[in-house]
Amino acid sequence: MKVGLLSREYPPDVYGGAGVHVEFLARELRALADVRVHCWGEGGSDTVTRHAAWPALADANDALRTFSVDLSMAAAVADRDLVHSHTWYANLAGHFAKLLYGIPHVMTSHSLEPLRPWKAEQLGGGYALSSWAERTAVEAADAVIAVSHGMRADILESYPAVDPDRVHVIHNGIDTELYRPDPDGDARERYGIDAGRPYVLFVGRITRQKGVPHLLRAARQLDPDVQLVLCAGAPDTPEIDREFRALFEELSRGRSGVQWIPEMLPRPDVVQLLTHAAVFVCPSVYEPLGIVNLEAMACGTAVVASAVGGIPEVVTEETGLLVPYDEKDPEGFESALGAALNTLVRDPGRATRMGAAGRARAVGEFGWDAVARRTADLYAAVSSAT
Repeated sequence: MKVGLLSREYPPDVYGGAGVHVEFLARELRALADVRVHCWGEGGSDTVTRHAAWPALADANDALRTFSVDLSMAAAVADRDLVHSHTWYANLAGHFAKLLYGIPHVMTSHSLEPLRPWKAEQLGGGYALSSWAERTAVEAADAVIAVSHGMRADILESYPAVDPDRVHVIHNGIDTELYRPDPDGDARERYGIDAGRPYVLFVGRITRQKGVPHLLRAARQLDPDVQLVLCAGAPDTPEIDREFRALFEELSRGRSGVQWIPEMLPRPDVVQLLTHAAVFVCPSVYEPLGIVNLEAMACGTAVVASAVGGIPEVVTEETGLLVPYDEKDPEGFESALGAALNTLVRDPGRATRMGAAGRARAVGEFGWDAVARRTADLYAAVSSAT
Protein backbone atom coordinates (compact mmCIF):
# COMPACT_ATOMS: atom_id res chain seq x y z
CA MET A 1 0.00 0.00 0.00
CA LYS A 2 1.23 3.48 -0.89
CA VAL A 3 0.65 5.73 2.12
CA GLY A 4 1.05 9.49 2.35
CA LEU A 5 1.77 10.72 5.89
CA LEU A 6 0.82 14.40 6.12
CA SER A 7 2.24 16.47 8.96
CA ARG A 8 3.45 19.94 9.85
CA GLU A 9 6.40 18.56 11.83
CA TYR A 10 9.04 16.09 10.77
CA PRO A 11 12.75 15.85 11.64
CA PRO A 12 14.72 18.00 11.92
CA ASP A 13 11.80 20.38 12.58
CA VAL A 14 10.07 18.71 15.53
CA TYR A 15 8.81 20.84 18.39
CA GLY A 16 5.93 18.84 19.90
CA GLY A 17 4.43 15.44 20.56
CA ALA A 18 2.73 15.18 17.17
CA GLY A 19 6.08 15.55 15.44
CA VAL A 20 7.62 12.84 17.63
CA HIS A 21 4.67 10.59 16.80
CA VAL A 22 5.03 11.05 13.04
CA GLU A 23 8.81 10.56 13.18
CA PHE A 24 8.62 7.15 14.82
CA LEU A 25 5.40 5.99 13.16
CA ALA A 26 6.94 6.63 9.73
CA ARG A 27 10.08 4.74 10.71
CA GLU A 28 8.17 1.64 11.79
CA LEU A 29 5.52 1.78 9.05
CA ARG A 30 8.17 1.58 6.33
CA ALA A 31 8.53 -2.14 7.08
CA LEU A 32 4.80 -2.56 6.38
CA ALA A 33 3.97 -0.11 3.59
CA ASP A 34 5.37 2.27 0.97
CA VAL A 35 5.41 5.44 3.08
CA ARG A 36 6.09 8.96 1.86
CA VAL A 37 6.02 11.85 4.33
CA HIS A 38 4.68 15.25 3.28
CA CYS A 39 5.56 17.97 5.78
CA TRP A 40 6.37 21.66 6.09
CA GLY A 41 9.75 23.01 5.09
CA GLU A 42 12.17 23.28 2.20
CA GLY A 43 13.87 20.51 0.23
CA GLY A 44 13.22 16.79 0.53
CA SER A 45 14.59 13.29 0.05
CA ASP A 46 13.66 9.92 -1.41
CA THR A 47 10.95 9.44 1.23
CA VAL A 48 10.12 13.00 2.30
CA THR A 49 8.57 15.91 0.40
CA ARG A 50 8.60 19.30 2.11
CA HIS A 51 6.11 22.04 1.31
CA ALA A 52 6.40 25.78 1.98
CA ALA A 53 3.62 28.32 2.39
CA TRP A 54 2.99 30.45 -0.67
CA PRO A 55 5.23 33.54 -0.80
CA ALA A 56 2.22 35.68 -1.70
CA LEU A 57 0.84 34.93 1.78
CA ALA A 58 4.02 35.84 3.68
CA ASP A 59 2.21 38.55 5.65
CA ALA A 60 -1.14 36.75 5.94
CA ASN A 61 -2.74 35.08 8.95
CA ASP A 62 -1.05 31.78 9.85
CA ALA A 63 -4.23 29.83 9.13
CA LEU A 64 -4.29 31.06 5.53
CA ARG A 65 -0.62 30.20 5.14
CA THR A 66 -1.42 26.71 6.49
CA PHE A 67 -4.16 26.25 3.91
CA SER A 68 -1.70 27.06 1.12
CA VAL A 69 0.56 24.27 2.37
CA ASP A 70 -2.46 21.93 2.49
CA LEU A 71 -3.22 22.66 -1.17
CA SER A 72 0.39 21.90 -2.10
CA MET A 73 0.30 18.62 -0.17
CA ALA A 74 -3.00 17.56 -1.73
CA ALA A 75 -1.61 18.16 -5.21
CA ALA A 76 1.40 15.96 -4.43
CA VAL A 77 -0.32 12.76 -3.25
CA ALA A 78 -2.07 11.65 -6.44
CA ASP A 79 0.01 8.44 -6.47
CA ARG A 80 -0.98 7.36 -2.94
CA ASP A 81 -3.56 4.68 -2.06
CA LEU A 82 -4.34 6.29 1.31
CA VAL A 83 -3.47 9.49 3.18
CA HIS A 84 -3.00 9.84 6.94
CA SER A 85 -3.00 13.38 8.32
CA HIS A 86 -1.82 14.66 11.70
CA THR A 87 -3.17 17.83 13.39
CA TRP A 88 -5.27 20.60 11.85
CA TYR A 89 -2.17 21.85 10.04
CA ALA A 90 -2.48 18.89 7.64
CA ASN A 91 -6.05 17.62 8.08
CA LEU A 92 -7.43 19.73 5.25
CA ALA A 93 -4.79 18.32 2.87
CA GLY A 94 -6.04 14.82 3.71
CA HIS A 95 -9.64 15.87 3.18
CA PHE A 96 -8.85 17.45 -0.20
CA ALA A 97 -6.99 14.29 -1.28
CA LYS A 98 -9.97 12.15 -0.33
CA LEU A 99 -12.32 14.28 -2.43
CA LEU A 100 -9.92 14.76 -5.35
CA TYR A 101 -8.59 11.24 -5.78
CA GLY A 102 -11.26 9.09 -4.12
CA ILE A 103 -8.74 7.58 -1.67
CA PRO A 104 -9.32 6.92 2.04
CA HIS A 105 -8.37 9.58 4.56
CA VAL A 106 -7.26 8.50 8.03
CA MET A 107 -6.53 11.24 10.55
CA THR A 108 -4.93 11.14 13.98
CA SER A 109 -6.24 13.62 16.54
CA HIS A 110 -3.39 14.75 18.75
CA SER A 111 -5.49 17.60 20.18
CA LEU A 112 -8.81 19.27 19.45
CA GLU A 113 -9.37 22.91 18.54
CA PRO A 114 -12.64 23.26 20.53
CA LEU A 115 -10.72 22.31 23.68
CA ARG A 116 -7.94 24.84 23.06
CA PRO A 117 -9.71 28.22 23.11
CA TRP A 118 -6.44 29.94 24.02
CA LYS A 119 -5.34 29.33 20.41
CA ALA A 120 -7.35 32.44 19.58
CA GLU A 121 -4.52 34.41 21.25
CA GLN A 122 -2.07 32.95 18.74
CA LEU A 123 -4.18 32.80 15.58
CA GLY A 124 -6.71 35.62 16.04
CA GLY A 125 -9.49 35.10 13.49
CA GLY A 126 -7.45 32.22 12.15
CA TYR A 127 -8.73 30.16 15.09
CA ALA A 128 -12.15 30.08 13.41
CA LEU A 129 -10.44 28.79 10.27
CA SER A 130 -8.41 26.13 12.09
CA SER A 131 -11.58 25.01 13.88
CA TRP A 132 -13.46 24.81 10.58
CA ALA A 133 -10.65 22.80 8.96
CA GLU A 134 -10.54 20.30 11.81
CA ARG A 135 -14.32 19.88 11.94
CA THR A 136 -14.57 19.43 8.18
CA ALA A 137 -11.86 16.78 8.16
CA VAL A 138 -12.90 14.83 11.23
CA GLU A 139 -16.53 14.58 10.18
CA ALA A 140 -15.62 13.27 6.72
CA ALA A 141 -12.59 11.08 7.47
CA ASP A 142 -12.86 7.35 6.83
CA ALA A 143 -11.23 6.68 10.21
CA VAL A 144 -10.15 8.84 13.12
CA ILE A 145 -7.37 7.66 15.43
CA ALA A 146 -7.53 8.88 19.02
CA VAL A 147 -4.27 8.65 20.94
CA SER A 148 -6.10 7.71 24.16
CA HIS A 149 -9.53 6.65 25.38
CA GLY A 150 -9.88 10.08 26.95
CA MET A 151 -9.20 11.63 23.56
CA ARG A 152 -11.82 9.39 21.93
CA ALA A 153 -14.42 10.62 24.42
CA ASP A 154 -13.41 14.22 23.69
CA ILE A 155 -13.74 13.68 19.92
CA LEU A 156 -17.23 12.25 20.23
CA GLU A 157 -18.32 15.02 22.59
CA SER A 158 -16.82 17.80 20.49
CA TYR A 159 -18.05 16.38 17.18
CA PRO A 160 -21.33 14.50 17.79
CA ALA A 161 -21.87 14.05 14.03
CA VAL A 162 -18.96 11.60 13.92
CA ASP A 163 -19.91 7.92 13.87
CA PRO A 164 -18.38 6.33 16.99
CA ASP A 165 -17.48 3.23 14.95
CA ARG A 166 -15.05 5.36 12.92
CA VAL A 167 -13.06 6.49 15.98
CA HIS A 168 -10.30 4.05 16.99
CA VAL A 169 -7.90 4.22 19.94
CA ILE A 170 -4.22 3.64 19.14
CA HIS A 171 -1.97 4.97 21.87
CA ASN A 172 1.19 6.95 21.21
CA GLY A 173 4.41 4.99 21.53
CA ILE A 174 7.95 5.37 22.79
CA ASP A 175 11.30 4.10 21.53
CA THR A 176 12.70 2.57 24.69
CA GLU A 177 16.13 2.08 23.10
CA LEU A 178 16.53 5.80 22.45
CA TYR A 179 14.86 6.74 25.71
CA ARG A 180 16.55 4.69 28.41
CA PRO A 181 18.46 5.55 31.59
CA ASP A 182 21.80 7.20 30.82
CA PRO A 183 24.23 7.30 33.76
CA ASP A 184 26.43 9.99 32.19
CA GLY A 185 26.12 13.36 33.86
CA ASP A 186 27.93 15.73 31.53
CA ALA A 187 24.67 17.34 30.34
CA ARG A 188 24.01 18.57 33.86
CA GLU A 189 27.41 20.23 33.91
CA ARG A 190 26.92 21.89 30.53
CA TYR A 191 23.63 23.43 31.58
CA GLY A 192 24.75 24.54 35.03
CA ILE A 193 22.70 22.09 37.09
CA ASP A 194 24.12 21.30 40.54
CA ALA A 195 24.66 17.53 40.70
CA GLY A 196 24.61 17.72 44.50
CA ARG A 197 21.00 18.92 44.69
CA PRO A 198 17.82 17.16 43.48
CA TYR A 199 15.97 18.80 40.62
CA VAL A 200 12.46 18.79 39.20
CA LEU A 201 12.44 18.79 35.39
CA PHE A 202 9.93 20.20 32.91
CA VAL A 203 10.25 19.70 29.14
CA GLY A 204 7.77 21.37 26.84
CA ARG A 205 6.61 24.45 25.00
CA ILE A 206 5.58 27.69 26.68
CA THR A 207 1.86 27.50 25.99
CA ARG A 208 -1.39 27.76 27.91
CA GLN A 209 -1.93 24.06 27.27
CA LYS A 210 1.28 22.97 28.99
CA GLY A 211 0.46 24.82 32.22
CA VAL A 212 3.91 26.36 32.71
CA PRO A 213 2.64 29.39 34.69
CA HIS A 214 0.92 26.99 37.11
CA LEU A 215 4.22 25.17 37.60
CA LEU A 216 6.14 28.36 38.30
CA ARG A 217 3.62 29.34 40.98
CA ALA A 218 3.61 25.82 42.43
CA ALA A 219 7.42 25.87 42.60
CA ARG A 220 7.26 28.56 45.29
CA GLN A 221 6.43 25.69 47.67
CA LEU A 222 9.38 23.48 46.74
CA ASP A 223 11.85 22.70 49.50
CA PRO A 224 14.76 25.21 49.40
CA ASP A 225 17.35 22.64 48.30
CA VAL A 226 15.30 21.52 45.27
CA GLN A 227 16.25 22.89 41.86
CA LEU A 228 13.74 23.55 39.07
CA VAL A 229 14.98 22.98 35.51
CA LEU A 230 12.78 24.25 32.68
CA CYS A 231 13.55 23.03 29.16
CA ALA A 232 10.96 25.41 27.77
CA GLY A 233 10.81 27.29 24.49
CA ALA A 234 8.65 28.24 21.50
CA PRO A 235 6.18 30.55 23.25
CA ASP A 236 2.85 30.68 21.42
CA THR A 237 2.33 34.41 21.85
CA PRO A 238 4.14 37.49 23.17
CA GLU A 239 1.61 37.56 26.01
CA ILE A 240 2.41 34.07 27.33
CA ASP A 241 6.12 34.81 26.82
CA ARG A 242 5.89 37.93 29.00
CA GLU A 243 3.88 36.09 31.66
CA PHE A 244 6.40 33.26 31.74
CA ARG A 245 9.38 35.60 32.01
CA ALA A 246 7.80 37.61 34.81
CA LEU A 247 7.01 34.49 36.85
CA PHE A 248 10.45 33.02 36.16
CA GLU A 249 12.20 36.18 37.30
CA GLU A 250 10.05 36.40 40.43
CA LEU A 251 10.80 32.78 41.34
CA SER A 252 14.51 33.25 40.64
CA ARG A 253 14.69 36.21 43.01
CA GLY A 254 13.21 34.15 45.83
CA ARG A 255 15.25 30.95 45.53
CA SER A 256 18.40 29.51 43.97
CA GLY A 257 18.65 26.70 41.44
CA VAL A 258 15.99 27.89 38.99
CA GLN A 259 17.33 27.07 35.51
CA TRP A 260 15.72 27.99 32.19
CA ILE A 261 17.03 26.33 29.03
CA PRO A 262 15.14 27.95 26.12
CA GLU A 263 16.86 26.24 23.18
CA MET A 264 15.81 22.92 21.68
CA LEU A 265 18.19 20.35 23.15
CA PRO A 266 19.68 17.34 21.35
CA ARG A 267 17.85 14.16 22.28
CA PRO A 268 20.85 12.62 24.13
CA ASP A 269 20.98 15.67 26.40
CA VAL A 270 17.26 15.44 27.11
CA VAL A 271 17.66 11.75 27.97
CA GLN A 272 20.43 12.55 30.44
CA LEU A 273 18.43 15.32 32.08
CA LEU A 274 15.39 13.04 32.34
CA THR A 275 17.49 10.22 33.80
CA HIS A 276 18.97 12.30 36.61
CA ALA A 277 15.86 14.26 37.56
CA ALA A 278 14.41 13.50 40.98
CA VAL A 279 10.94 13.98 39.45
CA PHE A 280 9.59 14.87 36.04
CA VAL A 281 6.61 17.23 36.06
CA CYS A 282 3.83 17.63 33.49
CA PRO A 283 1.41 20.39 34.60
CA SER A 284 -0.70 20.42 31.41
CA VAL A 285 -4.26 21.70 31.59
CA TYR A 286 -5.11 19.74 28.42
CA GLU A 287 -3.23 16.69 27.14
CA PRO A 288 -4.68 13.97 24.88
CA LEU A 289 -1.86 11.62 25.92
CA GLY A 290 1.48 13.31 26.62
CA ILE A 291 4.40 11.54 24.96
CA VAL A 292 6.80 13.43 27.20
CA ASN A 293 5.54 11.46 30.20
CA LEU A 294 6.39 8.24 28.38
CA GLU A 295 9.85 9.63 27.63
CA ALA A 296 10.43 10.34 31.32
CA MET A 297 9.13 6.92 32.35
CA ALA A 298 11.32 5.19 29.77
CA CYS A 299 14.30 6.96 31.35
CA GLY A 300 13.35 5.51 34.73
CA THR A 301 12.06 8.73 36.30
CA ALA A 302 8.99 9.19 38.49
CA VAL A 303 6.31 11.54 37.14
CA VAL A 304 4.03 14.10 38.75
CA ALA A 305 1.34 15.09 36.26
CA SER A 306 -2.07 16.68 36.04
CA ALA A 307 -4.93 14.20 35.81
CA VAL A 308 -6.29 15.47 32.48
CA GLY A 309 -7.05 13.89 29.11
CA GLY A 310 -5.13 10.71 28.41
CA ILE A 311 -2.42 11.22 31.05
CA PRO A 312 -4.06 8.78 33.54
CA GLU A 313 -3.82 6.11 30.83
CA VAL A 314 -0.03 6.51 30.91
CA VAL A 315 0.88 7.59 34.45
CA THR A 316 -0.47 5.18 37.06
CA GLU A 317 -0.18 5.11 40.84
CA GLU A 318 2.79 2.77 40.41
CA THR A 319 4.68 5.18 38.17
CA GLY A 320 3.87 8.60 39.61
CA LEU A 321 1.40 10.95 41.24
CA LEU A 322 -1.60 12.50 39.50
CA VAL A 323 -2.94 15.92 40.52
CA PRO A 324 -6.58 16.82 39.75
CA TYR A 325 -7.02 19.99 37.69
CA ASP A 326 -10.02 22.32 37.90
CA GLU A 327 -9.85 25.45 35.78
CA LYS A 328 -12.08 27.19 38.35
CA ASP A 329 -9.54 26.56 41.12
CA PRO A 330 -6.05 27.26 39.78
CA GLU A 331 -4.69 28.00 43.26
CA GLY A 332 -5.85 24.60 44.49
CA PHE A 333 -4.16 22.89 41.55
CA GLU A 334 -0.92 24.76 42.12
CA SER A 335 -0.91 23.94 45.83
CA ALA A 336 -1.54 20.25 45.16
CA LEU A 337 1.10 20.19 42.42
CA GLY A 338 3.74 21.65 44.72
CA ALA A 339 2.81 19.22 47.50
CA ALA A 340 3.04 16.21 45.15
CA LEU A 341 6.49 17.29 43.94
CA ASN A 342 7.72 17.68 47.51
CA THR A 343 6.27 14.28 48.44
CA LEU A 344 8.47 12.47 45.89
CA VAL A 345 11.57 14.63 46.29
CA ARG A 346 11.48 13.96 50.04
CA ASP A 347 11.14 10.19 49.45
CA PRO A 348 13.79 9.26 46.87
CA GLY A 349 13.28 5.55 47.51
CA ARG A 350 9.64 5.80 46.48
CA ALA A 351 10.57 7.90 43.46
CA THR A 352 13.14 5.30 42.43
CA ARG A 353 10.57 2.49 42.65
CA MET A 354 8.12 4.52 40.58
CA GLY A 355 10.82 5.18 38.00
CA ALA A 356 11.59 1.48 37.66
CA ALA A 357 7.88 0.69 37.29
CA GLY A 358 7.58 3.44 34.69
CA ARG A 359 10.42 2.01 32.65
CA ALA A 360 8.83 -1.44 32.74
CA ARG A 361 5.45 -0.02 31.69
CA ALA A 362 6.94 1.93 28.80
CA VAL A 363 8.81 -1.12 27.49
CA GLY A 364 5.92 -3.52 27.92
CA GLU A 365 2.96 -1.50 26.67
CA PHE A 366 3.99 1.37 24.41
CA GLY A 367 6.42 0.05 21.78
CA TRP A 368 6.29 1.78 18.37
CA ASP A 369 6.34 -1.53 16.51
CA ALA A 370 2.97 -2.42 18.01
CA VAL A 371 1.61 1.06 17.26
CA ALA A 372 2.66 0.71 13.61
CA ARG A 373 1.10 -2.74 13.27
CA ARG A 374 -2.22 -1.53 14.67
CA THR A 375 -2.10 1.48 12.35
CA ALA A 376 -1.36 -0.68 9.28
CA ASP A 377 -4.22 -3.01 10.23
CA LEU A 378 -6.55 -0.01 10.33
CA TYR A 379 -5.33 1.10 6.89
CA ALA A 380 -6.18 -2.33 5.52
CA ALA A 381 -9.62 -2.34 7.11
CA VAL A 382 -10.44 1.15 5.84
CA SER A 383 -9.20 0.37 2.32
CA SER A 384 -11.25 -2.79 2.07
CA ALA A 385 -14.38 -0.95 3.22
CA THR A 386 -14.12 1.92 0.69
